[in-house]
Amino acid sequence: MLKRLLQRLFKRNPQESFEIKLDSSVELSQAPAPAPVIDYPIPVEDVPDLPDPGCRTNYVQCVSTSGMHKMAYHEWGDPNNQRVLICVHGLTRRGSDFTVLAKAMSDRYRVICPDIVGRGDSDWLKNPMLYGIPQYVSDMNALFAQLGLREVDWFGTSMGGLIGTFMASQKNSPIKKMILNDVGPRIEPTALKRLNDYVGKPLRFKSKKEGLIYLNRICEPFGTFTPEQWKDYNGPHLKKDGDQWVVHYDPDIVKPFAAVNKMTAMMGEMMTWKAYDAITAEMLIVRGSDSDLISAATVSEMCRRNPRAKSTEILGVGHAPAFITPEQVSLAREFYS
Repeated sequence: MLKRLLQRLFKRNPQESFEIKLDSSVELSQAPAPAPVIDYPIPVEDVPDLPDPGCRTNYVQCVSTSGMHKMAYHEWGDPNNQRVLICVHGLTRRGSDFTVLAKAMSDRYRVICPDIVGRGDSDWLKNPMLYGIPQYVSDMNALFAQLGLREVDWFGTSMGGLIGTFMASQKNSPIKKMILNDVGPRIEPTALKRLNDYVGKPLRFKSKKEGLIYLNRICEPFGTFTPEQWKDYNGPHLKKDGDQWVVHYDPDIVKPFAAVNKMTAMMGEMMTWKAYDAITAEMLIVRGSDSDLISAATVSEMCRRNPRAKSTEILGVGHAPAFITPEQVSLAREFYS
């Protein structure tokens, strides 16, 4: 797997140009062995990423049963544009994942990309058992109310697609068109096991470069990108903590997963199908052909059950397509045209 990753990143046999050694500077507790240290062909400085001058960051006040918290959201495009596109990230990701897509869509939309609570620039919850779809939907409703959004389009990757499913199922939902990126009501057990293998582990890195190497390895199924694209995509997911680097999210987001059993999983799937069936928005279901999270059979069932849905598959990609390549961005632009 490592050899294949190196070949994808650097377009050559890794043994020709890179010295690979095991390094003890990545400290993991009950986690996979640290990734080998590989010299990048571009410099990776141990400094936080500079803010995008075209991006505006604001906050919305939200509430949970354990108190108040703030959710950050980042936006591109004309703030007075009435056409609004909401882009919501996956479980361990953040709104910066959509920088490329947001810039590409900002000629048509005001693009808003929240950091779901517990991630990125948003607050962490005092009670980790509240990390779940009901709280996330509540926070999104607070965002819609603060901004006075009456009609929006939605792009949701993985968890963001599930949030969108429940938002779109509400009576008088403002969502008119939505992309569900590699997610549906039925989640394959293999994907849940994979997530449990690394989500919530206390990762600490002695350098930003080592953190990027680790994240790039975890994100290999997202697609084949250049080292510069990987740096731009995963760089914002690392933050400085003293003289080390850590991931941007609350490790306790995994705790609700640990509490799931077979019965609660079945109930969750039934509720998600019920919400999905109620959606009246036009939908495009995107699946990576190698996805371990949503099966082709589930996509077919989604299209059968809801006449507003159509689907497409992106070859050679697993969970989940990152939408930073020109081809994938063009797919989104065509759907939202």
